[in-house]
Amino acid sequence: MQDLIEKAGVLIESLPYIQRFRGETFVVKFGGSAMEEKDLFDSILQDVVFMECIGIRPVIVHGGGNAISRGMKDSGLQARFLNGLRITCEKTIEVVARVFGKEVNPRIVQTLERMGGKAVGLPGELLFRVTRMTDTDPETGALLDWGYVGNPLDVDVRPVQALLKDNAIPVITPLGKDVDGKIHNMNADTAAAALAKALRARKLVFLTNVPGLLRDKDDPDSILTTLKTDDVQELIERNVIGGGMLPKIKSGVEALQSGVRKVHMIDGRMPHSLLLEIFTDKGVGTEIVAGQA
Repeated sequence: MQDLIEKAGVLIESLPYIQRFRGETFVVKFGGSAMEEKDLFDSILQDVVFMECIGIRPVIVHGGGNAISRGMKDSGLQARFLNGLRITCEKTIEVVARVFGKEVNPRIVQTLERMGGKAVGLPGELLFRVTRMTDTDPETGALLDWGYVGNPLDVDVRPVQALLKDNAIPVITPLGKDVDGKIHNMNADTAAAALAKALRARKLVFLTNVPGLLRDKDDPDSILTTLKTDDVQELIERNVIGGGMLPKIKSGVEALQSGVRKVHMIDGRMPHSLLLEIFTDKGVGTEIVAGQA
């Protein structure tokens, strides 16, 4: 009987959150090790189906870096990276588009449907218009060029809104087209943030391979449960924010500045971390909010 009472307590704790978020759009960036381990993969997608069932409108933007690397190896191509981003030549973008469109995206859609959800895969190139990403090396002044890697310029949200209106879960690849119709790969974090901004989503959620933003990267207990946007620059300068966390934080701040209410960074390696962060009082990751400490 005590177990039943405790289960009822969990449901009651979640009730205010269910009431608050019903009808709201959440964009979830799905990637990292949770995509590689079946139990975690299923756990996250089960959370997404639960969210849809209680009236939230989830949208998934997925990565798939490991699957792409395997696809490149099978095609005799060597993976190369520059500042953490995959250099994408013409042959590589063909592999990327094939792996996303034929392997990763259908697997997510099929799993959601197996769990009772209604899901539809959307090629990102139908939504995102991009410009080719280049930069300048701060030390040498040389041009840095990643090839067919893009930054989003704008997003056509109409296909996404049509699916949400039909109570379907859109599952979107991080691909876009430039003005010449060439397909480009995108950082999935950046793509998810751009979509969240365009949809004016209530929440943007990044699934990561760490518990959240850590003050000390070697101490998992040093998690910052709340990060204010005004503190971000100082933490970058102190190297608290760096590496793969940097594009997530920068994208999250831009999303908040464009109307997204809250950004979450949670550990995709923890079963049901998505529900624990959003529907419990304590939460399990780092939330980013606008304002000062």
